[in-house]
Amino acid sequence: MLISNLEFMTGRKVTKHLGLVQGSSVRAKHAGRDIMSGIKNMFGGELTAYTELLQESREEATERMIEQARSVGANAVLNVRFSTSSITAGAAEIYVYGTAVILDGDD
Repeated sequence: MLISNLEFMTGRKVTKHLGLVQGSSVRAKHAGRDIMSGIKNMFGGELTAYTELLQESREEATERMIEQARSVGANAVLNVRFSTSSITAGAAEIYVYGTAVILDGDD
């Protein structure tokens, strides 16, 4: 499955648009990570526990989008975008979406 944030794939032609596909993941903060991040926040620097949490969420949401694209027969998802939103105190959603298409040629 080809995934791109561009509206087109260089050297390939879109032969069919299959519509919007999406995936999301909602994750809550872990108490242990929250305590350690609070300490780190006092001294500055990257909050690696949250960086890892968000990376895991992006990967899970992307896999869900890809599965949805496969289910409609796509061989690519173009114009992919990510969005985040706060669901409740301590929980956030990662949302990914794009256009499922069939491209000509080999994938």
